[in-house]
Amino acid sequence: MTLRLHNTLSRTKEEFVPLDPKNVRMYVCGPTVYDFAHIGNARPVIVFDVLFRLLRHIYGEAHVTYVRNITDIDDKINARAASEGVSIRELTEKTAKQYHEDVAALGCLAPSHEPRATENIPAMIAMVEDLLEAGYAYAAEGHVLFDVSKKKDYGKLAHRSLDDMIAGARVEVAPYKRNPMDFVLWKPSDAATPGWDSQWGRGRPGWHLECSAMSEALLGETFDIHGGGIDLLFPHHENEIAQSEGAHHGHPLARYWLHNGFLNVEGEKMSKSLGNFVTIRDLLRRNLFGGQIWAGKELRLAMLMTHYRQPIDWTLDRVQEARSRLIRWLGPPSSRGLPERGEVHPNFIAALEDDLNTIEAFRVLDDLLTVIRVRKRPESVKAAHDLAATLIWAGLAGDEDFSEARADTKDLREKIRAAQAGIDWKYIRSSIDARNAARKAKNFKEADRIRDELDAQGIVLKDGPEGTTWEVKR
Repeated sequence: MTLRLHNTLSRTKEEFVPLDPKNVRMYVCGPTVYDFAHIGNARPVIVFDVLFRLLRHIYGEAHVTYVRNITDIDDKINARAASEGVSIRELTEKTAKQYHEDVAALGCLAPSHEPRATENIPAMIAMVEDLLEAGYAYAAEGHVLFDVSKKKDYGKLAHRSLDDMIAGARVEVAPYKRNPMDFVLWKPSDAATPGWDSQWGRGRPGWHLECSAMSEALLGETFDIHGGGIDLLFPHHENEIAQSEGAHHGHPLARYWLHNGFLNVEGEKMSKSLGNFVTIRDLLRRNLFGGQIWAGKELRLAMLMTHYRQPIDWTLDRVQEARSRLIRWLGPPSSRGLPERGEVHPNFIAALEDDLNTIEAFRVLDDLLTVIRVRKRPESVKAAHDLAATLIWAGLAGDEDFSEARADTKDLREKIRAAQAGIDWKYIRSSIDARNAARKAKNFKEADRIRDELDAQGIVLKDGPEGTTWEVKR
C-alpha cells in the first residue's frame, strides 16, 4: 500500500512522495523547557514517533532524518528562572533532562537531531537580514518585524484571508507595528534578559524565527514533512511559512503539513485553575490520576486509541482500557511469542500507511490474538511471534515483556491478575515468601502480621496443598 497523509495545506489526504527517498526529512516543533511536559505535550511526541517509525520501515533507518527542536529562549523560561533563583542555563538543562526521561518512558525514539535555539542564533540573525533585504521585514524601535502585507498568500495554511484575521484580531497592537498581524523576528533585551549582539542592538529572536532557522540548518530550505499540534497551526506555523518563503525566494518550507488534534482532560480544557493539569511525570510516578501509577506503554496506547487528527478526551476510563488491551495482547501464556521469530505484521503497517490509522492497526493485533486463541499450530505460533514483534516495533512493548515466553504458567497467570487489579505482583510474592519463611521458623506472630497487612490492602491469602495462593477481596 502507498503511504497517504492528510496535508493541512491542501485539506486533503495525499500520496506521500518524498523529495529524496534516500533522505526523507521531517521537522516537529519540540518543547519550551521551563517545566514538566504535560499530557497534551505528549500527544505530538507520540504521534510523530509513530510516523518516524513508519518512515524508517518504508525507506530504511539510514534514510530518514527527524528533527525536533528545543526552545531554550523564551519569556516563560526567563520568568521561571528568576522565580527559582537559578540561572537560565541551569533551568533549561534540568527541564530538558526531565523531558527526555518522560518521552523515553512513553516508548518514543530519540530524533535524529535535537537542536537548541541558543545554538543557532547566527543563523537566525542571517535570516532576519535576508528578510530585510528582500523587503519582507522592517526595523522599528529596536525590533525587527515581518510585514504580512508583503506576503500575498499569508494565511494559506490556516485557510484565512489577511482581512479576516485583522478583523478578528484581539491583540494589543504595539505602536511600532505597521499592521496588527505583523510579528516579531527580533526584539530587544534588557540587561537582565538573555541577548545577543546584532546590527539592531542587543536582543533575542522571536519564537517563530527559531524553528525556521533550525529546520533550514538541518533539513535545507524545503523538506518533506512539518508536524505539530493543531494549536500551533496559527500563528506559529503560518508565520514559519511566511518568513521561510520570504527568505528563500518563495521556495516552500515543507510539502506536507500534519497536525494532531486537541487534548482535553475529563471533558474539559486542561488548566491549573480547574485542577485537571496533568503532567507526564504525574502519571508515570505519582498516584494523581485514578490513584494509580501508569506504565509508559499504557499511556502511549491510550493516546493512540483515537485517530491523531481527532480531538481526544483524556479520561481515567481511557487509560484503564489501554491497560486492559495491553494485558490481553501481552498476557495470555499461549500468546507469548518470541519477537525475533516474528515480523511486523503487514496489515498493521498497511493500516498505518492510511494516514496513521492506529484504530485499524490495533484491530490487526486483536485479530492476531484471535488466531492465537482459536487456531492450532503452526498458525497460532506464527501469530504469537508476529504479535510480539509488532508490539515491540510500535513501542508498545519491550524485549523484557517477552523474556518469560517459557516462564512458569502459574506465575504468568498471577502477574496478569495482579496487573488487572492494579496491584504490585512483586510485592505480593515477596510478602508470601516472607510469610512462608516465618511459618517455617515457627514465627507465627510474624506470619499473621504479614497476612493481616495484605488483608488490610484487600488481598486474601489461602493456604492449600499446592502452596499459598491469593485473591482480591470482592
